[in-house]
Amino acid sequence: MSRFVDTLVSTAAGRGQQRGMVTGEPREPVRRTWAEVHEQARAIAGGLVSGGLAPGSAVAVLAAAPVLIAPTVQAVWLTGGSVTMLHQPTARTDLAEWAEDTVKVLRMIGAELVLLGEPFDQLAPVLAEKGIQYSVITELAAASPLAEIVPTAEGDTALLQLTSGSTAEPKAVRITYGNLYTNVKAMVDRAEFDFERDVMVSWLPTFHDMGMVGFLTVPMTFGVELVKITPVEFLTGPLIWPELISKYGGTTTAAPNFAYAIVGKRMARVEDDDAYDLSTLRIALNGAEPIDETAVQTFVDAGKRFKMPPECVFPAYGMAEATLAVSFAPLFTGLTLDVVEADALEADNRAVPVPAADPRRGTDAVRAFALLGRPLDGLEADIVDDAGRRLGNREVGEIRLRGEAVTPGYLTVDGPLSTQDADGWMKTGDLGYLVDGQIVICGRRKDVIIMGGRNLYPTDIERAAGSVDGVRAGNAVAVRLDAGSRRERFAVVVESKLAGSGDEETRLSKAIAARVRDAVDMRPFAVVVLPAGSLPKTPSGKVKRAATAVQYAERIARSAES
Repeated sequence: MSRFVDTLVSTAAGRGQQRGMVTGEPREPVRRTWAEVHEQARAIAGGLVSGGLAPGSAVAVLAAAPVLIAPTVQAVWLTGGSVTMLHQPTARTDLAEWAEDTVKVLRMIGAELVLLGEPFDQLAPVLAEKGIQYSVITELAAASPLAEIVPTAEGDTALLQLTSGSTAEPKAVRITYGNLYTNVKAMVDRAEFDFERDVMVSWLPTFHDMGMVGFLTVPMTFGVELVKITPVEFLTGPLIWPELISKYGGTTTAAPNFAYAIVGKRMARVEDDDAYDLSTLRIALNGAEPIDETAVQTFVDAGKRFKMPPECVFPAYGMAEATLAVSFAPLFTGLTLDVVEADALEADNRAVPVPAADPRRGTDAVRAFALLGRPLDGLEADIVDDAGRRLGNREVGEIRLRGEAVTPGYLTVDGPLSTQDADGWMKTGDLGYLVDGQIVICGRRKDVIIMGGRNLYPTDIERAAGSVDGVRAGNAVAVRLDAGSRRERFAVVVESKLAGSGDEETRLSKAIAARVRDAVDMRPFAVVVLPAGSLPKTPSGKVKRAATAVQYAERIARSAES
């Protein structure tokens, strides 16, 4: 038996008798112990096996409610299979197109079965029309419990995590049972979890690695109390997040930049000083993308009034290719920034520190990046240049990873693809550097804009654009144009309520261009202002730079001409 499944079963028989999961907030909250979830999982597993599911099968899951997802994914693991959480269609999705993409994904991962849960059980006719075999989760749960758990080896596939890119060209990260156990164990150890006291609160989607691994698999494996709602419930009323932390004494949560910015601003407008009690919060993890200091500070400043300790901010570095977590900042240190000279960074790939008393701090002559801590147990990291030469402290290059939590490879539409070289190293595609062993991320290699012999990081441009009044928080994108050519340049695309307002939009565009020019000493080729909800985003809410460049190519060209 793999260590992962063995721990799941042991938890259900022990700590899982008392600790559990609350779902259904805010309308119909229901709590089930992890032991009860395990009982449901055994029933679903029994239905899968009696239906002919063979050990090692790839099973896709399409459901929204955590109360269904938790026992379903555990059931697949109890039968020795692998889980793939399918990307969920929305009200604006073209179902015919979604079905075609889903067929492509299922063929790629070799899945012959989709498990459906509400509200997506309504899609059964769409799947049937495409010849896709499916089962309804609630019907499987009525079966006799699985008599004997199917043994799994450490190298067997446990999770096929779809990447955040377009489903038109799907790719899945293959996570083994050994990968999964190594990383979830390293996370709870580094975060110093107290399984009897910690309470995790999350709205993150289970089709994203942070929501699936960090805020479902971790608590289910070790028996941590979990309060789990859906992204729709968060987006409908973002203040439900601090409400649930207050109601249940939440100690651990996580979100990307945009959520911290939104909730920080909304909490600041709450008049009642006793509306929330965030004093129990010890970990507010931020690790889905380069950390936005402004978004974090907005959250911290608003949280102080509700007794939130500022040191709960927990910067991290994560990626699906490392199962989930690569590094965690030291506990209870909050957001620590490494402030470096902009010129040395952009022209020489060196992170030269700027002393605290230096008058350049707070100006456009510096750049600031979060210290993200040392790699977790089971992982090691180094930095290499384009020739593969290992770089030293504070030298900027591509981050490589090696260790037990690193995926052996991808599944693609063209077949398996290895991620590791002969020595086990995996290139991440992230540019960064090390400071006394701590990882610092500067940006994605593919997104860096090269102009005048300088490396311009899109996050610096986006933060400058986002600081202009009228730009929606977290909705500014810097995109490369003519990448790799002598004419390489960039455009800025933002969302604003001023879109379409004539002179007001023009004034905003000019203000953005001027602010970006001041910040990075380069003027954008074009500035495009869009209405709210226009920017393409990943399932986790991150803006998609390349997709933005393609989707709005004509608008960018017209804007440059005007």
